[in-house]
Amino acid sequence: MIDCDLASPKLSHFSFDLEDEPSIAEAAAVISREGAIHLVVVATGILHEGALQPEKTWRSLRPETLARAFAINTIGPAIIAKHLLASLSKTEKAVFAILSARVGSISDNRLGGWHAYRASKAALNMLVRTFAIELARSNRSAACVALHPGTVSTTLSAPFQAGVTNLLTPAISIQKLLTVIDGLTPDQSGRLFGWDGAEILP
Repeated sequence: MIDCDLASPKLSHFSFDLEDEPSIAEAAAVISREGAIHLVVVATGILHEGALQPEKTWRSLRPETLARAFAINTIGPAIIAKHLLASLSKTEKAVFAILSARVGSISDNRLGGWHAYRASKAALNMLVRTFAIELARSNRSAACVALHPGTVSTTLSAPFQAGVTNLLTPAISIQKLLTVIDGLTPDQSGRLFGWDGAEILP
């Protein structure tokens, strides 16, 4: 069980709007004031919300739901990276990790459907790869990776848990992901890893 003391003096509290770059920049400035950063985990994502539902056919595609999926799953995390990657430690191990999804793997897509979610996560995985290439030019100590947390018992997965044989609790998923992060090296930057440490091909 992961325990967090919210009153700890080691914690800095801040908020930002994922769809507003100035607020992201302001939060990044607050974080960076403490010095070089060793770990960032971007845990944003949307699968269903109102009219935004996983599509079973291309006939269900709507511009507004595609835009919403990309805003939360792709653009927001990309802007966070824009404002924090340069602050990663250059002298000690540093990891910038973004939660992605196995369904964002193009090579692993055998069922189709879920077009907006799959596409937005595939785009996120590509951004992680391109960020990693650029990051390596200026920071040899850092890694930028995408992580698949597994199917976790949350409101995001709630409508789709039937038949899931390995449903993880949030605490277990976090523990597993932290273990993966602990084992990462800079030469693994730009890749997508599952909660079990296995690499997921793009």
